[in-house]
Amino acid sequence: MAEDAPHLPRPAPIDAYGAGGFRFAEMSHRGSLLCLPDSIWAWPVARPQEIDRYALARVFERANMIDTLIIGTGSEVWLPPNDLREALRRVHVGIDAMQTGPAIRTYNIMMGERRRVAAALIAVP
Repeated sequence: MAEDAPHLPRPAPIDAYGAGGFRFAEMSHRGSLLCLPDSIWAWPVARPQEIDRYALARVFERANMIDTLIIGTGSEVWLPPNDLREALRRVHVGIDAMQTGPAIRTYNIMMGERRRVAAALIAVP
């Protein structure tokens, strides 16, 4: 799959996760995901420490479509660095980091409420 082509050109709830991947929209994906209001992308992040402005470039590009970014940190607990929080705040995107399971549940609920939400989800084994 081309790096500039989404897995899915629309949003979708996450149906299942584990074993290093996710199921959504009758598809499966191995690895992490970036779920945006208009698409779902493969996301080459395996650990929370890899999350920075570059890893979230698509979020910054679509900031006008997003009010909240949910970050699923795998099985680790991680606090986003202040510079990343501030950069997202400047583009009016709130950030909430939690382990991937709760992040998926939160994302699915917010998406079901038609809120302007995105999710960066690190795959768990």
